[in-house]
Amino acid sequence: MRGLARVVLAAATTLWLIAAAQAQTLEKASVATPQYPVPIEIARPAGSPPFPPVLYIHAKRGFEDEDRAHLRELAAQGFLVLAPDWQKGNMIERWPDRHYPETEVDVEAALDALLRRTDVCKGPVGIVALSRGPYFAIRLAAKRPQDIAAIVSYYGHFQNPNAPEPQQLFSVAPEVAKITAPTLMLIGDADYELRRMVNGRAFYSLWERGVPVELQMYPMVRRAFDFRQDATPEEKVARRHARQRARDWLIKYMKLDADARCR
Repeated sequence: MRGLARVVLAAATTLWLIAAAQAQTLEKASVATPQYPVPIEIARPAGSPPFPPVLYIHAKRGFEDEDRAHLRELAAQGFLVLAPDWQKGNMIERWPDRHYPETEVDVEAALDALLRRTDVCKGPVGIVALSRGPYFAIRLAAKRPQDIAAIVSYYGHFQNPNAPEPQQLFSVAPEVAKITAPTLMLIGDADYELRRMVNGRAFYSLWERGVPVELQMYPMVRRAFDFRQDATPEEKVARRHARQRARDWLIKYMKLDADARCR
């Protein structure tokens, strides 16, 4: 009976989170850079501020409805989430074949805008980033360690996408040797081999330096497991698990209470 009660409670919690996420609205705005405005979208939790701030960095496939759904889920968990569209401001097409360093200005401007908000907790922010997004995250964390409390990486780049092939195969980005932000790495064991290898090397590099790091490898799970239209039963479970792990990680290292509120 206790096992059944736990299952019922877990199912009820999942349904509540889905309903809460669907109820979240998104605000569209922009932040200024020296050359152009960068489009941003903001998901704000229900209730009264201040809210814990999270910077969301999308993948190279572009900022899409799946990202908006993720923003709403994070807001339903209690986070105020700000997401820059780092491609649109630079008029970069979806699926760019290289990293454009100028887009880092866009993401940093979004970080500054998030830190300036009066409805967020004072102090460093959390980052949730997908695929190409974690490369931006580690660049920011190396440059501005005082502003980054924690990183959650979904199947992320931990090597410069423009690096030569030998570096892609046998090393990680130099920023990995500099960052101190606690890093949670979420990836499937059916993801592309190179991505899994680089995540693994980044894990060992961070752990050896004493940086809090965990690598969650999901069995039978492919790239983009958290929003695939053809998700398998295992990928659907992995998605739910990843969302909970991400929330727990941010709560712990952003020093929030159990309800994801500022202390």
